[in-house]
Amino acid sequence: MRTLIAFLLLLLLPLTVAAQSAQDAPRVLIVVTSHDQLGDTGHRTGAYFSEITHPYAVFTEHGYAVDIVSPKGGPTPLIAGGTRDSVTTRLLYDAGFMNKLGDAKTPDAVDPADYDAIYFAGGHGAMWDLPDATRISEMTAAIFEQGGIVGGVCHGPAGLVNVRLSDGSYLVAGRTVSAFTNEEEEAAESTDLMPFLLETRLRERGATFSEGPKWDAHIAVSGRLITGQNPASATDVAEAMVEALEASARP
Repeated sequence: MRTLIAFLLLLLLPLTVAAQSAQDAPRVLIVVTSHDQLGDTGHRTGAYFSEITHPYAVFTEHGYAVDIVSPKGGPTPLIAGGTRDSVTTRLLYDAGFMNKLGDAKTPDAVDPADYDAIYFAGGHGAMWDLPDATRISEMTAAIFEQGGIVGGVCHGPAGLVNVRLSDGSYLVAGRTVSAFTNEEEEAAESTDLMPFLLETRLRERGATFSEGPKWDAHIAVSGRLITGQNPASATDVAEAMVEALEASARP
């Protein structure tokens, strides 16, 4: 009997180790917009799909647990954005991922103490609802001040413009950030449609703005704040966030 019990314990040990590893893995919160109207044009907008799929793939491939939250929770309005690559196509048919997008968590259902990083996906919709999503701003400050990583790409950093730390300062003040540039907004013929210009607002908040050539991948790493300029930068932002998370976990 003892031999049988020992044998069964040996069989169960890998499952126990795997469960423990899953519990210990970093947790990342992806923030997406709930806003689906492009100003008063009557055109739909939302979250830029590849700015969600590519970082999600990077995080999950490293074994991280990923949740999705939006200001209103529930279905996520999406814009296709760019060509459909293999990563985006695979996740389009991933029921678990699509269910998370179709039923995003509400801010009140999220405890920032559970997360090691928070990432803001872009899409023009972010310009309307993320700046004034007070609970998400508070969660962002909490994650940052508990030693976590904050990231965002393209219009996603709109969710950072009103984040204040416990000393009252803006999170972005004195830090280098990137985001969708005024030049890119003009090239997209969307300057007059925006409630504000993101580059300008970030500069007003005291950030040092970093940009590359329009449409090229470009990121800014400022300690535990990692931001990217446009959709082409999404993977690079996620990979830099992973690097920062792994560096913080080293003894």
